[in-house]
Amino acid sequence: MRTISSLSIGVLLLGLTGQAQDLRSKLIARAAPLQLKTSYKAPPGDALSHHTSGYAKIMCSAVFITGLKPDFAAENVGYFTSPYQERSKVGKPVIDYDQKTVSITLPDGVTRTAIYTGDQGCVTLPEGRTSLYYTPVKVTRNLPDAAITPWPMGDVLPASPLPAEVDGTRVEQAINAAFGSADAQTAAFVVTYKGRIIAERYGDGITKDTPLESWSMGKSLSATILGILMGKGVYTLDQPAPIPEWQGTGDARAKIRIKDIMHMSSGIYCRAPQDPDFDPALGYPDHLYLYTDAGNSFAYAASLPQQWLPNTVGRYRNSDPVLTNYLNRLGIEKLGEVYHTFPQRALFDKIGVRTMVMEADPSGNFLTQGYEFASGRDWARLGNLYLQDGIWNGERILPEGFTRFVSTLAEPWVADGRPIYGGLFWINGDGRLPIPKEAYMMLGAGGQSVTMIPSHDLVIVRLGHYKGQQAGGVALNKAYALLMAAVPAKK
Repeated sequence: MRTISSLSIGVLLLGLTGQAQDLRSKLIARAAPLQLKTSYKAPPGDALSHHTSGYAKIMCSAVFITGLKPDFAAENVGYFTSPYQERSKVGKPVIDYDQKTVSITLPDGVTRTAIYTGDQGCVTLPEGRTSLYYTPVKVTRNLPDAAITPWPMGDVLPASPLPAEVDGTRVEQAINAAFGSADAQTAAFVVTYKGRIIAERYGDGITKDTPLESWSMGKSLSATILGILMGKGVYTLDQPAPIPEWQGTGDARAKIRIKDIMHMSSGIYCRAPQDPDFDPALGYPDHLYLYTDAGNSFAYAASLPQQWLPNTVGRYRNSDPVLTNYLNRLGIEKLGEVYHTFPQRALFDKIGVRTMVMEADPSGNFLTQGYEFASGRDWARLGNLYLQDGIWNGERILPEGFTRFVSTLAEPWVADGRPIYGGLFWINGDGRLPIPKEAYMMLGAGGQSVTMIPSHDLVIVRLGHYKGQQAGGVALNKAYALLMAAVPAKK
């Protein structure tokens, strides 16, 4: 069995170390003749300030959402928008527990401050501002008391033993394997079989109710909300995306379909560190700017030009999930619903999710391309919604065919030689992981994953602290293999 850090987005994009250069060259060669004559302009501002904006936000979320100690958080979590090496260049985070803020000062005296807003999590204030562009909204959770309500709508588990067909010894071995060594930094591991929890363990200081950094698993959450809107007749997959900024006369972006955006094949020019031809000399990447300092992330993503025609080249870029979230906001408001409370009412209340925090930019736009926090159990609930074809307690929450769409390989990615991506979900289409090829996943940087394996009726959730990504990926591969042996495939 090949062991890889299965949750490292960069590795998934460019393959194993020995193959990476060859695949990189092929990706560049295929895309080059398809590229449009498009000029590129890097995001404005100073890169270190952007990194520090990310650092302040990460620290704010770690302390005020997850409840981590500041020193542990600074050392171990959230490297994606605040790289570890950049943290030594700025001052130590100053945490105000009364005002619930985190401030970090740059060498030039500029201070970046992140504030905890409550139900929209943490956000870094734009430089020069002392307030947000919107008023945070309180979200009400209309759910029964979890302590006395059976799983999955609550947290009461059955006292009966494992199903007879499940090998309990191997399940226990899988739990041990998932935590591996201390270097894996696994924080939560939850496994369900036929909707029932058969394995569960948490790291030091973490409980079943702890919201943990989830990163790009939120892209799949963004897709889920869009699916709900499709079920309500607001959108269809094949329609051109009704982004207002694209509706001018002669704007070629008006031809980009919603399915192209969900396939990460819109062709929008959004430079990302994962791009095979990424050149740091061109400036701070748009992919990160959409997290750290785009005061209105929707407007910024919608302003980006096309690099390729839609449905031709697959690239993992935040522009597409941000545009998905833009469509979500437009669709929710078209229905006359309250944008910030809709996900809880239309999705989370229906499936028992209590801990999800969807963070926003300074304009109040959800940044669930990667800024969201939830517990292991709540991610397992979302995974089971997909395993049940979008139906929960007899109610169809996602439209018929939507689960099949997100778990089907996107043609541009297959054409690129990377059969690993669907509709804002990853797929084990190249068989790289020791699970069936049809398994599909919500993946996030730092080792976060929700894996749906329909052939075995399994949902596997693994969350960890960012620093443990590499060891955590190796540990999860071992757990995968043990679970495949422990749980029989459907007949």
